[in-house]
Order: sequence, then structure tokens, then C-alpha cells
Amino acid sequence: MTTSLASLTRPQKAAAILVAMGKPSASRLLKFFKQEELKALIEGARLLRTIPQADLERIVAEFEAEFTEGAGLLDSADKMDTILNESLTPEEMDALMGKGEPVVKKDVTPPVWPQLEKLDPAQIGTFLVNEHPQTAAMILSNLAPNYAASVVLTMDKPVRSEIIKRMMELSKVPEAATRMVENQIRAHVLSEGAQKDTSIGQTRVASVLNELDKSQLEEVMSDLREVGMADLDAIRARLFSFDDVPAMSQKARVALFDGLSSELITLALRGTPLPLAEAVLSSIGARTRRMIESELSQGSEGILPADILGARKTIASTALRMSREGLLELPSAQNAAA
Repeated sequence: MTTSLASLTRPQKAAAILVAMGKPSASRLLKFFKQEELKALIEGARLLRTIPQADLERIVAEFEAEFTEGAGLLDSADKMDTILNESLTPEEMDALMGKGEPVVKKDVTPPVWPQLEKLDPAQIGTFLVNEHPQTAAMILSNLAPNYAASVVLTMDKPVRSEIIKRMMELSKVPEAATRMVENQIRAHVLSEGAQKDTSIGQTRVASVLNELDKSQLEEVMSDLREVGMADLDAIRARLFSFDDVPAMSQKARVALFDGLSSELITLALRGTPLPLAEAVLSSIGARTRRMIESELSQGSEGILPADILGARKTIASTALRMSREGLLELPSAQNAAA
């Protein structure tokens, strides 16, 4: 027995397409239907019988979809029951059929937006530039204005202009679309794996750049900025050289030099400018300072420049290690947090 196309209601046509799609795809779509819509689908499917292929193609055309394979639908009511039973709990099925109280799913998942605002704006900016501008506009619209502004500033001008334009034109986003975006953020930005991978890559790049002297470092950073290298601010927060010591707080300098030998400090200070030398000497005890100043007054004859550079890199590496261990705060990290 077949069902006449002319006699089909809209719910019956929708049920026919869902059955044609098969259980996996139909199950995903059913989650976006309201309770009354699901009930109408069930009731419509009860009356369905075999639908000829030609009629099915006409139904699909009405919905402006491209679905012409998987011809012929048999026992539509049974197939719809199977899809619904595998997609919904027994309580939800009872509620749909009027056998129990309506079931309202409560979303107990914490919102992503406060979690997102705890991350480095540069990281979020990198994520957004790889998304569709409309999606990026929707995400920025859900963030606190001051944080969103920080994210926007990390983007190239053409990209951020397009996103800001879309933010101005953005209307109310459907709840289903918002949930999909939130799930993508949880999976690709907030997940432990995503955070770990980003951090490892930034640390790896920073460890290489820390081996360069200041002029080389600035040249490389400038080149990376020109080619649109992502996470530059996060990488810079992991950079530190001996020349950055004056920018450290007094507390951080004392913590750093307290555990270093006077011989290492003396070697690193040879040939340094007065402000840098004073920043170091003011962070150590008076007795040790007098000893180092006495050594420095004797000149640097016979001391290899490579040894001096090695001592400075040792001090810089120590500062980076202590920063990772939370024993002191580097000036780059302070600037990134400001």
C-alpha cells in the first residue's frame, strides 16, 4: 500500500525525509525539534506507508535539498519509531506522546565566556581569524567589552574591520547556533589538550629565540610579525635576556641573584652599561657587591667574549626557570597581564 503525495501533510513530508536520511543523521537533527514538532512528526509518521521514489524526490525538492539517493521508503512508521526510540529516552518519548510530564533538559554545562576571558587575548585572536567572520563577530559579542577590545587589537586591520562590521549588523543568534559555537570553543580552545599543545609550541619557539642576542631577536620578531606569525605576544611573554634585568622588579631581581655565585655575576657584568650593572649590583648584598666591583675594576683582559655571553645566558635561563616555577615574575609577563 502506498501513500498519495497529494494527501501528505507537512509533518508527514518531514517525517518521510527524516526516515530517508537514516538513523544517524536523523537522530542528530531530532535534537533541534521542539516537543510539539516531534509529536507532530510521530503522529504524521503513523499514517505513512510506502512512498514511491518519484514522490520522494518531489518532497525533497520542496524542501530545497539535494537528496535523490536511497529510493523508496517502506514501513515509515516503524522506521520513525526506531529513530525516535534510539534518539530519546523513554521518559522523553512518554512526554511526547502525552503519557507523562514534559521533559525539559537542563543545561548544566558552565558557560564558556568567563573561561574564555581568562586566556591570552592573542590566543583567542588567532583562533578567531581562522573562523568565519560571522562566527568571530558572534563570539566577540559575548565577551566582556574590555577583553574583546584586547582580542581585536591582536588582529590585522582588514580582518578586525570585517569582524567589527559584522558585530554592528549582528542580530539575535538562534540558541541552537550558539550551542554549536560554544561546543566548538570547548573542544578547540578550552580543552586541556588544546591548551597544552599551544603552550608547548610557544615554549618551544621561545626557547629557540632566547638563544639570540637582543639585536638578532628584534630582527627575527619583526620578520615574524610581518608574515603574520600567530601568538607573538604569548611568545614574547616567554622571552628574557640578561639585558632585561633592569626592567625586573627589585623583588624579582633579589630572588634571581640571591642563588647565583659571585663569579658568575662578575663574569656576566663585564663590559655592561652602567644602568644594567647598577640594576644587578643593587640586588645583592653589600659584601658581595664590594667583591664584584673590585673584580670589575681590574678590567676584562684575557676574558673571552664567549665566556661573558655564556654567563649572561646562564642567568637568563635561570630567570626563565624560576618564572616557570612561580618563584619570580618576568617583566614580559607583567606587561602581558597589564
